[in-house]
Amino acid sequence: MIREVLRMGDERLLQRAAVVESFGTPELAALLQDMRDTMAQLNGAGLAAPQIGVGLRVVIFGVKANPRYPEAEEVPDTVLINPVLQPLADEVEEDWEGCLSVPGMRGLVPRWHRLRYSGFDEQGRAFERSVSGFHARVVQHECDHLDGILYPMRIRDLSKFGFNDALFPGRELPPED
Repeated sequence: MIREVLRMGDERLLQRAAVVESFGTPELAALLQDMRDTMAQLNGAGLAAPQIGVGLRVVIFGVKANPRYPEAEEVPDTVLINPVLQPLADEVEEDWEGCLSVPGMRGLVPRWHRLRYSGFDEQGRAFERSVSGFHARVVQHECDHLDGILYPMRIRDLSKFGFNDALFPGRELPPED
């Protein structure tokens, strides 16, 4: 089922999400299906449960080759529950981000370039990955939602934050995260 995505200003987006304690349940499966349906309908790169009003530490993300995102490498479809992120270097890169909860806008956001993330899949199996670049950016963006952080809170220079059509006139933009 496609769910409504909360927009910046809704206080539920500012709350810290609760740890998932039960895996492999019908409720978790239904939540993940709703998240997948919602993300696909809106052509997003990822979605966090708090964005649809569910205060649990659950994110999904994935990016296939997309002509609207020609520079981005593919990111495997991933369910990440109770994530832990660890930077693998001090290197930080700034790049443009959008968000389904901040529609029509983009901002230049600093993120770790390389990191390791770990957590659980929907069945409770532990896994970890070491990633860099766009993949690392997507994971950080989505996991920020679990701690009540929206990407505009991370922008260092607000002159690099604005409406898509003003920042990039005449350009077709990639889907929002």
